[in-house]
Amino acid sequence: MVLVTLMWSIAGVVTRHLDAARSFEVTFWRSLFNALALAAGLSLMRGTALWRGLLGAPWPLWLSALCWAVMFTAFMVAITLTTVANVLISMAIAPLVTALFARVFLRHRLPARTWVAIAFAGAGIGWMFGSEIGGPGASLVGTLVALAVPLAAAVNWTVLQHIGHGSGDPDDAAAADLPDMLPAVLIGALLSAAVSLPLAWPLQANAHDLGLLAVLGVVQLAIPCLLVVHLSRVLPAPEIALLALLEVLFGVAWVWLGAGERPAVSALSGGALVLGALVANETLALSTARSSVAG
Repeated sequence: MVLVTLMWSIAGVVTRHLDAARSFEVTFWRSLFNALALAAGLSLMRGTALWRGLLGAPWPLWLSALCWAVMFTAFMVAITLTTVANVLISMAIAPLVTALFARVFLRHRLPARTWVAIAFAGAGIGWMFGSEIGGPGASLVGTLVALAVPLAAAVNWTVLQHIGHGSGDPDDAAAADLPDMLPAVLIGALLSAAVSLPLAWPLQANAHDLGLLAVLGVVQLAIPCLLVVHLSRVLPAPEIALLALLEVLFGVAWVWLGAGERPAVSALSGGALVLGALVANETLALSTARSSVAG
C-alpha cells in the first residue's frame, strides 16, 4: 500500500515538467494511456470474458465508472489550475466525505470521533479557501475543481458499500457476491479520454510530453489501481485509509524537491488540520477494531 501511494503521488511533479501539453490535453493522454494499459492487463488476466461481462454489467459498475471518469478528469485539470499541495489536501477529505455519505444514504451511524474529525477537516479546508480568495493564479478555482475528486470517490465507495449490504468483511457472504468492479476503472478512463479530447483539440504534446504522460497513465494510475484492488482483500479498510494519506505527504514532497513548488503557508496550516483530523480518526478506528478483535 505504501508503494501504491508512492506511485499515485508522482502526478504533480511529472506534470510540472511537461513542455507543451496543458489542462485537458494532459487529462486526455493520461486517461488514454491508463485505458490502454488496463485493457492490455485485464485482457491478459480475464481473456475475452472481460469484454463479454461488460455487456451485461449491472448499473453500479457504470456509476462507478462515471465516478472514476470524474476523478481522473478533475484531478489533472485541478493540478493545472492550482498547486499540487492544495489539490492533494483537498482530496484528503475523501474518507470523511464517504463517512457522511454512508450516514445519509446508507444510514450508517458515525462515532463521535468522526464528527470531530469532520469539523477539524472542514476548518482546514475553509482556511485554505479563505486564504485563496482574491489571490494570484485563480487557485481557488483549482481547489474547487479538486473537490470533485473526493466527492466522486465518496459516491463510488458508497455504491460499493450498498452492493455489499454495508458489510466491510471480505469473508461475508454478501461481500462475496460483490460484482467485479475493476472493469469500471477501465471504462472510467475511456470516458475521461473521450470527454477530454474535444476540449484538448488541437493536440500539442511533443514526444517528451507523451513519454511523461505514458508514465502517468501506466505507472501512476493503471498499476496502482490493479494493486489496490488486490490489497483491499488483505488489508482492513482503516489501514488502507490511513496509509493512503501518505499520498499527500509524498506528493507535496515530490513537487517541493523536484519542481521547486514550495507549499503556501495557508496550504501547510490548513493541510495540517486536515491530515491531523484524518490520522486521529483512522488511528482511533483501527485501535477500536483491534480492541474488539482482542476482546
